[in-house]
Amino acid sequence: MAFYKSGNPVLSQDTFSGLFSSNASDRMTIQGTANKTAILLAITIAFSSISWYYPNAFFMWTGVIVGLILALIVTFKKTTAPYLAPAYAVFEGLFLGAISSLYNQLYEGIVLQAVLLTFCTFTALLLLYKSRMIKVTENFKLIISAATMGIGFAYLLSLVLSMFNINMGLGSNGLFGIGFSVVVVAVAAFNLVMDFDFIEEGEKQGAPKFMEWYAAFGLMVTIIWLYLEILRLLAKLRSRD
Repeated sequence: MAFYKSGNPVLSQDTFSGLFSSNASDRMTIQGTANKTAILLAITIAFSSISWYYPNAFFMWTGVIVGLILALIVTFKKTTAPYLAPAYAVFEGLFLGAISSLYNQLYEGIVLQAVLLTFCTFTALLLLYKSRMIKVTENFKLIISAATMGIGFAYLLSLVLSMFNINMGLGSNGLFGIGFSVVVVAVAAFNLVMDFDFIEEGEKQGAPKFMEWYAAFGLMVTIIWLYLEILRLLAKLRSRD
């Protein structure tokens, strides 16, 4: 079915496949998902404040590695979301606080700018989606999904080539590097729209209550991605000054 598709690798095709709750009180709701997202966001912010004030490589790499492991477990075992999604938020918070602190040391005030831009982008797209000014058509889903996969492949290729001292220029502050970051930010933002649509359809299909945690986890993945890409873009622009 069409609603199974999303550019977000967490909220991907067949996420709700085979899941249905016959009990109306035990079904996923948009409000419930919003509440769970708020909880995960609060946890992320709380733990990011720790590594923000005490930035070190341990927090950053522990957050990256453990966060990735937890994300993979939740992705392949959706029923673990109510327990592991909060843990994921803890470790992602440690990572985000540490890396944000490092960026802020290089470019003072850049983190506040990135946070505000992420919040404004999220709010604007949510309003546009709710007002149906942005319609999630099949072509829209296909384009954003393909773009998301293309970006993932570009990052992977860049990593592999860097091992052979070949620089693709994705992280440069030149026109190509900045242009690439602009495209990535746009794609990450439009993934939010697809996530909104996906969550709404999940409610319509009567997904079980635990999927609120899973959907909130998936939305957090996109929000964190968007924030990091905005932070990277701002850093590139500031480095040209």
